[in-house]
Amino acid sequence: MKILLTAINAKYIHSNLAVYSLRAYAEEYREHIGIAEYTINQRGGHILREVYRQRPDVLCVSCYIWNIRQVEELITEIHKLRPELPIWLGGPEVSYETEAFLERCPMASGVMVGEGEATFRDLCAHYVALGEAGADLAKGVEGLARIPGLVFRASDGKLVRTPGREPLPMDSLPFCYGGLEAFQNRILYYESSRGCPFSCSYCLSSLEKGMRFRSLPLVEQELQFFLDHGVPQVKFVDRTFNCSHGHAMAVWQYLKEHDNGITNFHFEIAADLLTEEEISLLASLRPGQAQLEIGVQTTHMPTVKEIRRAMDLGRLERAVLRLQEAGNIHLHLDLIAGLPLEGFETFARSFADVYRLKPQQLQLGFLKSLKGSYIDSRREAYGMICQEGPPYEVMATAWLSYDEMLEIKLAEEMLETYYNSGQFEITAKVMELAWENPFFLYLELGRFYERRGLLDVSHSRIRRCEILLEFLEEKDPEHGELYSETLTYDLYARENMKTRPAFACDASSFREETRRYCRNGKLSHVEPFFYDMEAARRARTLYSYPQKNEERQFYLFSYPQEGNKGAAGRRGVSVRKIETGQDAKGNG
Repeated sequence: MKILLTAINAKYIHSNLAVYSLRAYAEEYREHIGIAEYTINQRGGHILREVYRQRPDVLCVSCYIWNIRQVEELITEIHKLRPELPIWLGGPEVSYETEAFLERCPMASGVMVGEGEATFRDLCAHYVALGEAGADLAKGVEGLARIPGLVFRASDGKLVRTPGREPLPMDSLPFCYGGLEAFQNRILYYESSRGCPFSCSYCLSSLEKGMRFRSLPLVEQELQFFLDHGVPQVKFVDRTFNCSHGHAMAVWQYLKEHDNGITNFHFEIAADLLTEEEISLLASLRPGQAQLEIGVQTTHMPTVKEIRRAMDLGRLERAVLRLQEAGNIHLHLDLIAGLPLEGFETFARSFADVYRLKPQQLQLGFLKSLKGSYIDSRREAYGMICQEGPPYEVMATAWLSYDEMLEIKLAEEMLETYYNSGQFEITAKVMELAWENPFFLYLELGRFYERRGLLDVSHSRIRRCEILLEFLEEKDPEHGELYSETLTYDLYARENMKTRPAFACDASSFREETRRYCRNGKLSHVEPFFYDMEAARRARTLYSYPQKNEERQFYLFSYPQEGNKGAAGRRGVSVRKIETGQDAKGNG
């Protein structure tokens, strides 16, 4: 008997916590359970071939908005080849409007609704017993009616819904990472709580009432496993990690005291709930030890109220600024376009409000009308026009036209390229000085790309610099030389360029300085600048451009040896200004 748990992830670096948790809870049937993970980027034919060759007796597939198309393709084709194969689905994409889904997909045997660990274990018991008795797995459906948490297809073709299942105590869920062989170069996911204290109308987490926490001794024991194994990154999937002050403090204190100098932990938090004690503790963590994702979503207060979101924007801003001041936490701030009562101009103000906080990542997402969410029931009231299929993205609302949504998407693409990539750090800080609202900077840059037919083209990094310089020289010609220098700095601060950019100064003009300071050959580079790059990095106020110096200042870029990319700075590059008259003393 082989029961195959199958996951189709968004990216190779992702792992699917759900299938591993299901298998761990059904430990007594482990010899019968296999796991197969794929990605949405793999061809459907490849996934079908690999699943078919494993010859499962029962197929179970985890379903989300990002993979449901591939899942439907897979189960349609495998059913043609193996019509007798029981096919079970689970996950948020099929746990709501379940009967409608099964009517549309007659090849599926049924759905495990909601939290799946106990339901899957019972399903394993059902099929293993049938297998041992030599019964026909496809016809032995009578016993399914005794399993809570199912919607299944009875022998007469009618759909049967069994009673719902009570949520499990968190400590009853086994730790699912016994070994790490299957997780090389992948992100590991971990949950120390389930549920969410908030009732945001666009989110499925709000449907689960109440919070459940894993006991702290168990959490600490499991975190130590990750630390002992030097796992690069662990992402907590807790919906609002700091909703319990005591729980959050205990976890962060444990990580501080047991830091291995390697592992990064990602938390999704509500910044306006952070206390002084929590901020102080976070500020004391090793740089790079933690990253925080903060869902701002909007700063338009009528929208905040309409989406049933509880948020103190003043406290949120103060907390973020405090964390930024500490300089050791990588911050992700999220915005959502298309929320009710928010039009184009109010969204642009929300963008400016969040951008002003200078997160390392500003994630601009687009509202999705998820099945089961309250906002989905309000489509007509909000004038929402949504994609018919997954990811059910909102294309227009009563306050935001499709044309305006397309403009926001243009700005979002440029934001990803020139801000979130981290490849244009100094240039991004300087160029925003010419725009009162940075949203319109990225929008105009997107329009520039569009006019010149540059969208949907794969550009090299140098070409991205050249396009940006062309745009800036058109919009802010007075500072063209400054932009040329910041772009040159950004390039060399990332890597020792094999091809010198055309907009950089003539390398022959500083040969003596190169000979004097570059003692490590290709592992170092000297570059002159008339503008102080540190002053450019600090520039914040509108139109507060750094001043041009009369003489050039030299910066020494030192690069790590191959295999040592994790040294100082981004990608291991260290940069220092060479003081006038300083003798060459290595590459510091």
